[in-house]
Amino acid sequence: MTRALIIVDIQNDYFPGGALPLSGSVAAGEKASEVLGHFRETEQPIVHIQHVQLEPDASFFAKGTVGVEIHPLVQPRDGETHFVKHTPNSFVGTPLLQRLRDLNVNDLVVVGMMTHMCIDSTVRAAFDHGFSVDLVGQACATYEQTYNGFTLPAEMIHATFLAALDGTFATVRTVADVTT
Repeated sequence: MTRALIIVDIQNDYFPGGALPLSGSVAAGEKASEVLGHFRETEQPIVHIQHVQLEPDASFFAKGTVGVEIHPLVQPRDGETHFVKHTPNSFVGTPLLQRLRDLNVNDLVVVGMMTHMCIDSTVRAAFDHGFSVDLVGQACATYEQTYNGFTLPAEMIHATFLAALDGTFATVRTVADVTT
């Protein structure tokens, strides 16, 4: 079986000073960088996913801005696959599925941002396409949200989505789990 790393939306706007900074984005980005380093060292396939908003008045990930660029911690290198998407699901409107099939990939390791949105959508879609998914929870991040008068801390949202994915759609792992 072939394993591939999918890095989802680790982009400048999610870091301090960006248009939509996430809680724990720096720590998650550093963990994702560790996983990326391992995949580079072991010469396993890597796919970088970058979200670009199509709306001309987008509040983040606006085309042509510094915020839309992939963060330096996980910048693609020459020869690494890089796809641009416009929806939360990394498979929609991209050649991701075909690329993984061409590489005979069965197992995915997923890292990225935001846990409650693009990570959730991408992991569930990967499962639907028949992939086994290891989700590195330490290498994902999200933000605080308010719903129905309740403010939900980022840590709670992150843990809730990891718990919902773990066991059915993915296995939540640590960096050490996927790099040793």
